[in-house]
This record gives sequence, C-alpha cells and structure tokens, in this order.
Amino acid sequence: MRKTIRAQQGFTLVELMISLVLGLLIILALLTMLININRNNSELTGVNRLIENGRFSLQLLETDVSHAGYWGGHVPKFDDLTGSTTTAPTDVPTTVPDPCLTFSAINWTDQHKNNLVGIAVQGTDIPAPVPSPTTPFCSGIVTNPQPSTDVLVVRHLEPCLPGSGTDDCSDTRANASPHLYFQASQCDTDTAAFVLNTSTFTLKAGDCTADAPVRRLSSSIYYVRNYANSAGDNVPTLMRARFGVSNTALVGNPPEYLPAQALVEGVQGFRVEYGLDNTSDTGAAVDLAALSTPINWVSASVLNTPTNRGNGLPDTYVRCSQAAPCTADQLVNVTVIKLYVLVRAEKVSPGHTDSKKYCLASVCTDPADYMGPFNDGYKRHLFTQTIRLTNVATRRETP
Repeated sequence: MRKTIRAQQGFTLVELMISLVLGLLIILALLTMLININRNNSELTGVNRLIENGRFSLQLLETDVSHAGYWGGHVPKFDDLTGSTTTAPTDVPTTVPDPCLTFSAINWTDQHKNNLVGIAVQGTDIPAPVPSPTTPFCSGIVTNPQPSTDVLVVRHLEPCLPGSGTDDCSDTRANASPHLYFQASQCDTDTAAFVLNTSTFTLKAGDCTADAPVRRLSSSIYYVRNYANSAGDNVPTLMRARFGVSNTALVGNPPEYLPAQALVEGVQGFRVEYGLDNTSDTGAAVDLAALSTPINWVSASVLNTPTNRGNGLPDTYVRCSQAAPCTADQLVNVTVIKLYVLVRAEKVSPGHTDSKKYCLASVCTDPADYMGPFNDGYKRHLFTQTIRLTNVATRRETP
C-alpha cells in the first residue's frame, strides 16, 4: 500500500498579522508600564529629595540658631538676674550693630562689642524687586539675593575649645591663629567682663590664677541666592557666609566674612519671625530704658520678681524688614524665632501646575506675607520650625 505524504502547512498571512498585532500590543503595554514605573520612581525620588532638602535646611539653621547668645559663661549684666540691685548695668545695647563691620580697634569699640553680645540674632528682608545694583544690607556679602526673602544673622561662640580637633576648633589657639576670639572673665578682680580680639587674652578663671577659656567667635549670615552654580541657572540656593579666615590668612586683613558658601539648592523662600519677650510681670514693656536700670527684686505685684524683665516666653512676633527695621529694643528681647523655608523640586513634574499660595507668616493678612502662585511645573513644600534661643531665654526665667 502506498503512503500518502501530506504537505506541511504554516500560519496563514492573516494569522501571522494577527499574531504580530497581539505581540505589538503586549510589548506596548509592557513599555507603557515601564515608562509609568520610571516616571513614578522619578517623581517619588524628586519628592523625597525635596523633603530631604527642606529638613536639612531646618536642621542646619536650628543647629546654629540654638547656640545663639552663648558667650562661654559670660552673661550680659542687663540680663543677669543674679546681679546687683543698686548698680545700673553699663553693657546695654544702644543700637542694632552692623553685622558686616570688619574687625579693627577703631571700628569695634566697647559699645559695638556690647551691641554684638547683647543682640544674638538680627535680620532684614530682600525687597521685591531687589534694589539696584544690590541690596543695601551687607552688599559685599549678600550678593545676587532672591527677592522676597529674608537675611538672618546669628552670633555666638563655638561650643568647642580651640585645639580640640573638631572642624570649627582645629586651630591651636589665639596667639598663633588669626581668628577672632572671645574670653569671658570668671575672676572678680578682673577689670573687664570680657575681651574680643585676635591675640591678647589676660582674663582669669574662677581661681584668679589660671587663664579663662578662649573660644572662637561664630557669626553667620544666611540668605537665599538666585542661582546655584552659575548666574542665570535659576536654581535658588540657601547660602551662608561666616566670619573668619581662609586657611591661615586673614580675610581682608582685618578679618571679615568669608565668601558665602552654598548649603542647600532649591530653597526658594526664606522668612524669619522674631518672638519678643518684651512684657514684664507688671504688664509694662521691657525696653532698653528698663534694662538699663537696676533690677527691682521686690515687685509691687509679685514678691521677689524683677519688674523690668520678661519670663523667657515670646509675647509677640515681628518680622524685620528694610522698610520697617527691627530696633535694638526689640532684638535685645528676642527669645524665639520662627523659620519658614519654601523648597522647590529640582525638576518640572509633567502635567503639574503649582497654583498654590504659600503663607510664610504666623498670620497672613497682607499679600506680601504670601509667596505664589507660581503657575509652573515645579512641586513645592513649605517647612516651618520654631527655635528657642535657650541661652537668652533661660536668663529671663526668674530663679
């Protein structure tokens, strides 16, 4: 019997076309899913970096601000509740100090030093539009500022001693280093309460024999620059300029502020409110006139409570601006500051439009209190932080 050989048959053209179409649809679905996953991951990464930048900004600021008013054991007499009740203090600040004044024996008078020590934080704003050619506040330091933001100045001593090996105290001490140092007297026979200079330190410790500790002055200026790496890149950046030296050479000789360094990119808004402890137990205002009088330990209303001091808690909040500068009366009573930091994402989010208005104040009643709407594709988040000036506030607490 003869076997019949049957011809092999494949896919028809129609079947092949259907298979190709189905395969393409599956690949397209997988590709779409991959693109969406990558986009979501990119958005999530961007949001995480935004949050990280905001938290890091507040952490940097809080670390510095929390030390404001630390003077190595020295307490200004006008804020010393253990001081004399008969002798009026002579170290009361008279004016708001110029934070950008270069150090010299002529410029840095005793009164100027008292102003610096008595006012631990100060600031102003950068108006919109920015004054041309530059802002009148520390014009050689606060360069290319972002409009509608604030400038904050923080002063204190480094908590570490020179020669301890830490980043801010790696030098071996005053006579061999061009930094600016502060020495507080701990001996009753010393004629000066403190010295602030570069090389001569003669004040004594509590035993009136050993030298009192010498600590480096820390003075920092924070502001927002309108670019990150090069002018025109439109990446607002939180900046800090510090009073000190470059390597071992005096900056400007005499010492002054170092060139500002970039801290965090994407910081678009920066506002500061100052909490004033300016009401005494009698309800009277605590001003410089009251601080320059002896402490009255027998109050008319509360026994053994000084009538010309507050209690360390803020009674009101103010914002310092160039149009309405804060006075020495106000700044000497700052015990708390509120920070508002508006951070922008690094990249535009497709399909997103930021139409929000951000309130950078305790109570926003004026259009200038807001930032936005920006109506662009960047995502933003507002971070706030209240920081107590422990070294100042605790002095106001009646023992």
